[in-house]
Amino acid sequence: QVQLVESGGGLVQAGGSLRLSCAVSGRTSSSSLMGWFRQGPGKKREFVCAIFAGDTSTEYADSVKGRFTISRDDAKDTVYLQMNAMKPEDTAVYYCAAGVRAYSARYYDEPNAYNYWGQGTQVTVSS
Repeated sequence: QVQLVESGGGLVQAGGSLRLSCAVSGRTSSSSLMGWFRQGPGKKREFVCAIFAGDTSTEYADSVKGRFTISRDDAKDTVYLQMNAMKPEDTAVYYCAAGVRAYSARYYDEPNAYNYWGQGTQVTVSS
């Protein structure tokens, strides 16, 4: 059974940085499409970024491009989200997700591409 456990959320001031971690068990992180999504208060869950299985190709939402970086440590089966220059609008619950469907890579920015989800970690950015 695949399990994803996020950590690293918290409170940060605008302009600050946080790093989220997602520990993967039951499957190697390198063999899955790995993504980060977020859901702010009263908002729909939205795509943040993804890293593709088998290589280090990445994709980002326009709202975080240049500020956030997704990476993967294959030896630790852990995926990271480094968030810099944070803004109050980054406040949300952040979710790690793994996609192993045949079409996952093609629809990497859609929640339905992902089979497994973590429990989420709260990130709050104060102004």
